[in-house]
Amino acid sequence: MATVSPSWGGPSAFPNRYETGKRQLEETFGVSVVEMPHTLASPEFLSLHPEARADDIMRAFGDPSISGIFATIGGDDSIRLIPYLDLEIIRQNPKVFIGFSDTTALHFACLTAGVSSFYGPSIMAGFAENGGIHRYTIDGVRRALFSADPIGQIPQNLDGWTADRVDWADLELQHVPRVLQKAALPTLVQGTGVAEGHLIGGCAEVLEMLKGTAWWPSLDMWRGAILFYETSEDAPSPQFIRYWLRNFAAQGILQVLNGILIARPDPKGISGYQEQVEGAFTDCLAEAGLPAVPVLSGLDFGHTQPMLTLPYGARARVDCTRLQVSILGGA
Repeated sequence: MATVSPSWGGPSAFPNRYETGKRQLEETFGVSVVEMPHTLASPEFLSLHPEARADDIMRAFGDPSISGIFATIGGDDSIRLIPYLDLEIIRQNPKVFIGFSDTTALHFACLTAGVSSFYGPSIMAGFAENGGIHRYTIDGVRRALFSADPIGQIPQNLDGWTADRVDWADLELQHVPRVLQKAALPTLVQGTGVAEGHLIGGCAEVLEMLKGTAWWPSLDMWRGAILFYETSEDAPSPQFIRYWLRNFAAQGILQVLNGILIARPDPKGISGYQEQVEGAFTDCLAEAGLPAVPVLSGLDFGHTQPMLTLPYGARARVDCTRLQVSILGGA
């Protein structure tokens, strides 16, 4: 397995956090992890050299000895890699690629190349979890990456969730599990019955950066899809989410979706934030004449831990009665 830093140079800024994530990944899943040439480069260097970040990704995809590629951390500018990535190399060398948040941009590069990738934990946010990787995260990664069987029904998170902020520079805190808040069943925002479709989505703010680029899917790729949608730790205003969803409607995307999944958000101390995000969806769906599109909210694939691993392009089923999501097969 290889690690890449496609956005922020987190491994250089917090080397102990990176090493913990690498070690916990290796010990938990029995894999061997190697760094690409610029994985450990400084944040300043990586910011100035998007072409170096892209070169690491191209090398990792093109190297037959590497079976999977793990993003070290997110950031805010993977979109700058568009001029430097050769999608033909990705197309000819499909392999596991996993990460979340800003890595959304690169998942859409994979989609454009016709390759399925995985929305899931990164080395420093997920695999490096304080006190060890959460059982729920481990289960999700095992089902998605280390089994040939369909993922099947996504289990309820009974352990709880956290978005507590801890100082990654404090080595003592790395050994102390973060306090978990009680987890609840997903919320049915609207809709009835059962919906099926292929999975496509990611981080809201990054989706906005992607609109209108060469990596933005055609309307046909959205047709019949289940959109999975999450917001970053910036907790964007629900009003901005309304603006963004209205653009989805203007493109005709909302009108061709079979269902929508909303992640449990990092509320950043904002009371009722999840409900406000849900309200933005119901408002925009109503505006588009879509009051029956199934929408489930509060799933664990966002900027909280633990988190699911979702395969792009895989067929999913949303059961509004049982408040369940199942992954039926691969892309």
